[in-house]
Amino acid sequence: MAVFVYKARTSGGERTEGSVEATDRRAATLAVERMGATPVSIQEQSESKPAKEPKRKARSRTRAAAPEAAQPKRAVRRLKLRPLLDFTTELSDLLAAGMKLSGALGTMAQRRSGSDGDAIITSVRDDVVQGLSLSEALAKHNRSFSRLYISMIRAGEASGALPEILNRLVEHLERIQETREKVLMALVYPSFILVAGIITIVFTMAFVIPRFSKIFTDLQSTLPLPTQILISISNGFVDYWWMILTVTVGLVVIVHRYLQTEQGRYQAHRMQLKTPLIRGVVASASYSQFARTLRTLMDNGVHVLQALSIVQQTMTNSVIAEEIKNARERVTDGTTISGPLARGDVFPSLLTDMLAVGEQTGDMSGALDHIARRYEGELDRNVKIMTTALEPILIFTIAIVVGFVAISMLLAVFDMTSGLNI
Repeated sequence: MAVFVYKARTSGGERTEGSVEATDRRAATLAVERMGATPVSIQEQSESKPAKEPKRKARSRTRAAAPEAAQPKRAVRRLKLRPLLDFTTELSDLLAAGMKLSGALGTMAQRRSGSDGDAIITSVRDDVVQGLSLSEALAKHNRSFSRLYISMIRAGEASGALPEILNRLVEHLERIQETREKVLMALVYPSFILVAGIITIVFTMAFVIPRFSKIFTDLQSTLPLPTQILISISNGFVDYWWMILTVTVGLVVIVHRYLQTEQGRYQAHRMQLKTPLIRGVVASASYSQFARTLRTLMDNGVHVLQALSIVQQTMTNSVIAEEIKNARERVTDGTTISGPLARGDVFPSLLTDMLAVGEQTGDMSGALDHIARRYEGELDRNVKIMTTALEPILIFTIAIVVGFVAISMLLAVFDMTSGLNI
């Protein structure tokens, strides 16, 4: 059996060091955890050179500390929704099973998936072991954990109901993930049709039409106007494809950079709320997210003004987020929010009316839950309407282009055959 030198923290936060005999590193980790401590680093000790062990152990700690010191730099990248949901679900399950927070984080940190989440979980574990609360440790990674997430964790720590709060966060993140997957899955088939149509048109313009054009030129026949237009377009595509590609890439880059600005995002999101088919999906998804998030925060004791501020930052649509900000500034008594929301032209009257009923009856949680379910149902219907309408629109558009190409070629062939009959 090998000897492993460990550095750990006790449940009281005290640092402890020692050595254990184990078959491998995992067995050594389990042995340290059975002592009631959370491992910070475990290094295998060379049994053949015991005299030099203190110096070698110090070097091992230095080498082990270097990657951990570099982890915050690796963790700058944002943790995506699916890894965040997995992290929250696993932490909730471990705490619900009776494991302590430091032990749960230590267990999760032992697993390596090769993603940025490894560095984030290790950093959070080290901060908790060193005495920080979970909310304080998560706040260091605010690009991965939103204000909503951190605020709810802080509320769970204050109330002593952290496992229940994590379970609510899991439900909240699952709804967001489900909404995204509905929209993405609905766009798969229309996207496939669009890509296939574009490839077909490019192939026809670049390879098929030039062959017919050469035949028509050799025959020196007078071509119909549609055929002349089609051949001119094809010749321009073949001769100036590099210019077309450069202009297209340039426009994509310019538009992308503009959309990264605050003004660009606001204009794009405003257009989303006005474009047929798209506006129903965007609006209903935003309204349901607004209601679910606000209900979750208020159920956990967050003041309504602070809750609105957090909800504003979690909204993906800048126009709706700006309207929430304006409504928050219009709130005077600190409790009534239906009136300020109704003064704008973004939130529908149905939503604000149901919110007002909840304020009057004192059942804001029930009203917000009803609003969320109402617009989640609308989201499903709007997604079906969008996909049902997009498919024939794309097919019809591609059919017009392909039909124009076919008719233009056939007109030229008919003219040549009629001339031969004469």
